[in-house]
Amino acid sequence: FTRLVNIGDAKSLACHPASTTHRQLNPDEMKKAGVSADMVRLSVGIEHIDDLMADLGQALERV
Repeated sequence: FTRLVNIGDAKSLACHPASTTHRQLNPDEMKKAGVSADMVRLSVGIEHIDDLMADLGQALERV
């Protein structure tokens, strides 16, 4: 997963909507949009499932 805002790519991406795609919204607007400060959006691409699972697994182990 690459940390990017370019949703819609063929590669898997991760972004933080509160500081990227929704940063212009105030807290009430963000809540109405369903966006929280700790939300991470994953856009899954066309990589092999084993690679995706390994990438997510190692990332979650670091949290």
